[in-house]
Amino acid sequence: MKALRHLRLIGIALACVVLAGTAGFHFIFGWQWLDAFYMVVTTLTTIGYQEIHPLSSGGRVFNLALIFFGVALVFLSIGALTQALLEFELRSFFGRRKMERDIGRLTDHYIICGAGRVGRSAARELARRPVPFVIIEQNEAKAQRYGDDWLTLVGDATQEQTLRQAQIDRARGLVAATTTDATNLYIVLTARGLNPRLKIIARASEEDAEKHLLTAGADSVVSPYSFAGHRIAQSFLRPHVVSFLDTATTHLGMDLEIGEICVGHDSTFAGKTIEGSRIRQDRGVIILAIKRELGMRFNPSPDDRIEPGDYLIAMGEPSQLRQLEQMAAARV
Repeated sequence: MKALRHLRLIGIALACVVLAGTAGFHFIFGWQWLDAFYMVVTTLTTIGYQEIHPLSSGGRVFNLALIFFGVALVFLSIGALTQALLEFELRSFFGRRKMERDIGRLTDHYIICGAGRVGRSAARELARRPVPFVIIEQNEAKAQRYGDDWLTLVGDATQEQTLRQAQIDRARGLVAATTTDATNLYIVLTARGLNPRLKIIARASEEDAEKHLLTAGADSVVSPYSFAGHRIAQSFLRPHVVSFLDTATTHLGMDLEIGEICVGHDSTFAGKTIEGSRIRQDRGVIILAIKRELGMRFNPSPDDRIEPGDYLIAMGEPSQLRQLEQMAAARV
């Protein structure tokens, strides 16, 4: 902030004046250090006590110069401090208003409840995509820490009012990622009641909490500790498979990604076979599976037909997958 930089410079200049005045009274006029410093402080603060020792004509000239420079810097520092506080308050006020407007315009977005390690990780992945999302965090200090980068709402995610402020009625999905299972359970119950169509993913710390979260209305439950243990074991047993999945999902090394492509009813691929769509020949994308309501078909054959509403689980370069998404959405 510009006012803070000015205040810092004025503070440095004022400290230099205090040191110069103290040294001047000590070395030029022979005063003790404490007397010299006391004289400088009483002069700059305009308290108006009488002089500690009688001043000669030269001493008065020196003190006048100290008054002109020092008192001017004191008043400048007061003005700069006032300006800095005013700018901070105004920026905070208008920043909150702008964020409230941005949150109010959200639609087809995701709501992340909790800005802990799991919530932040989910937010980074959504931001990388990018897709719209908002974070609900009850701790104001933690919310302000990420407010400059992501839309953040300070509040209790278990309360209906807070979820309505996050536009839950227009949201696509919600993540209950607080650190306690009981809080996540309340969030799932409240969110499901406000939006029955919402896709809800909940975090569970204890194994017994999973069935309760599913009963409350969560579509799926993720346990970070269970996942971490599984990942460690697989890194021992199948390290190359884990390395490949990391490459395909997090862009480590190769420029490769696994994505899902929704086939629209007006898509140019609808009604064609895998071979007839020429997805691999023309786009260099490999179809790993086809997800339908009846289940998942892995490693589909060239004769398998692509139907409207299918999800193609595909692997390829990110740019190729983005082009394929556009082609699958509408008829070309």
